[in-house]
Amino acid sequence: MTIDKSWTTIRRRGSLNEFWNGLQHFLQMAKPFVNDRGFIKCPCRRCLNNASHQFEDLESHIFQNGFMFGYNQWIHHGEPATANAGTTVAGPSGGIHERDEMFDVLDDIISEDANEDAVGGPSSNDQYDDLFAALRSELYPGVSSFSSLNFLVKLMHLKVLNKWTNKSFDELLKLLKLAFPKIDLVESHYEAKKLMTKMGLGYSSIHVCKNDCALFWKENALKDTCPVCSESRWKLQSGKRSGKNIPHKVLRYFPVGPRLKWLFATSKTAKLMRWYSTGKSKDNDVMRHPVDGKSWQEFDKRHPQFAGDVRNVRLGLAANGFNPFGNMSLSYSMWPVVLTTYNLPPWICMKAEYLMLSLLIPGPQSPGKDMDVFLRPLIDELKELWVHGLDTRDAASENGVFRMRAALLWTVNDFPARSNLSR
Repeated sequence: MTIDKSWTTIRRRGSLNEFWNGLQHFLQMAKPFVNDRGFIKCPCRRCLNNASHQFEDLESHIFQNGFMFGYNQWIHHGEPATANAGTTVAGPSGGIHERDEMFDVLDDIISEDANEDAVGGPSSNDQYDDLFAALRSELYPGVSSFSSLNFLVKLMHLKVLNKWTNKSFDELLKLLKLAFPKIDLVESHYEAKKLMTKMGLGYSSIHVCKNDCALFWKENALKDTCPVCSESRWKLQSGKRSGKNIPHKVLRYFPVGPRLKWLFATSKTAKLMRWYSTGKSKDNDVMRHPVDGKSWQEFDKRHPQFAGDVRNVRLGLAANGFNPFGNMSLSYSMWPVVLTTYNLPPWICMKAEYLMLSLLIPGPQSPGKDMDVFLRPLIDELKELWVHGLDTRDAASENGVFRMRAALLWTVNDFPARSNLSR
């Protein structure tokens, strides 16, 4: 009986079950041929059978880099040298997660890193080991409808939608483990959050000077004092730094690029990201979307190359302060900075699930004239998206990957914030 090797040539690996099922069959075949130290030659497109790895790492290597070309007889992985590699038959199909939607998510994440590594050199696959383990494992013995990873993502989604506290989420996990002792699930919200961060759902914590002079970021990342006012980065006790370094302020930054890419990851939202190109009002006296306005049209005239691809993203920025404690007797002002995606139709672009929180500026006072200090990470990323863009997979296009660029068209704010934000 010959072996089906057609899966080794599939380009978009994560979205096709054939590649995953073929890879699992290959690993089963190769497992008995590891050496006494647990190593085996890796036939991914980087290693080319010239490097050996632990057998547990083989799956992530091949999934990330693809299967090497020309390796038609798997002589290092259990196939006899005399076998006929030209004829194929159907390999094993199905599996416990045959239709698991997390395949597409992992493919997008790993493909992006693979493109970056192609420029910057080889990288380790260790960061994906936990994701592969959760994707490969059953949620519960005999349950084939969910992988452990898929269930955890949906559980975290429910937490956000219903505003569960971290403590209530921990209690739910304990209850699930008590009721179903064999369930394969993380122990706490902290562990779940670490796993989600590997999927691009995290944020960056950036320390801020006590007086809002500068961010301890990039060229200032390793400094212990503010480069402007020389104030200590850390809270002091009796004039001395405590045993644990605690910063005065922390800015939370949520990268924009990965979330814009995910809007093109499914065919439904990818089509909606083109709506403005065909949804423009035919009545010149009616404005139902910013695309009908003169500002939008003037922007297109000034930047015809950007306007030439309808998939390029148009953004608006809004910022305002609020009291997060709901107690008006307590003077505290925290400032979220939110981005709106105007490619989407008007009945969607202003819905909460399509608004993107980019910055969470800490209090207790309004940033005032120092707003530009806090905006720096966002502005740097927006410049990168404007000048260079990001390679993005478009699920609604036959061409697959395109270079997505983004532009900030305007800011939305009240009059007190206008002098600080619109400059």
